Amino acid sequence: MLKLTPTTEKFILHWGEMGGQWGVNRSVAQIHALLYLTEEPLHAEQITVILDLARSNVSTSIKELLNWELITRAQVLGDRRDHYVAIKDNWEIVLRIAEGRKKREIDPTLNMLRLVANNTQYDHEVTPVQRAQIDELVGFMETMTNWYDDIRTIPKPKLLHLMKLGAKIVKFLK
Repeated sequence: MLKLTPTTEKFILHWGEMGGQWGVNRSVAQIHALLYLTEEPLHAEQITVILDLARSNVSTSIKELLNWELITRAQVLGDRRDHYVAIKDNWEIVLRIAEGRKKREIDPTLNMLRLVANNTQYDHEVTPVQRAQIDELVGFMETMTNWYDDIRTIPKPKLLHLMKLGAKIVKFLK
């Protein structure tokens, strides 16, 4: 069975702490960190023992990680249990988290804001300043969403190159 070193333990604990800062359950983040570091697929019982978590907590956390598509199920020859493997491509991890957050947080908020903006024309108690603020927010959110959708179409190598040009682009735009 996998044994954590002081360094890998520190990484997993920190990833769990950061998960809490990002609004992700600590156990979910720790399990993701463990699977990210492991070279072989792990089953839920192994995760439970290695991280000293309740089995029910591990099951719930695995479901969440599967929903975010940050881990996948893997089969191991001779073992009927599901094993799990984390996506190892850092770029793909970031894209999946960004897409998941967009679907769960940004898209519903933008839809609600559009409804509110539409309703301001019928609500005569909404002041022109309030209407303008709401319209400005909708416009901003739509611009950011459209920008995100455009960025997603750029192939990863080109986007990474663009990101590395960051400082040069800023100087050029000034």
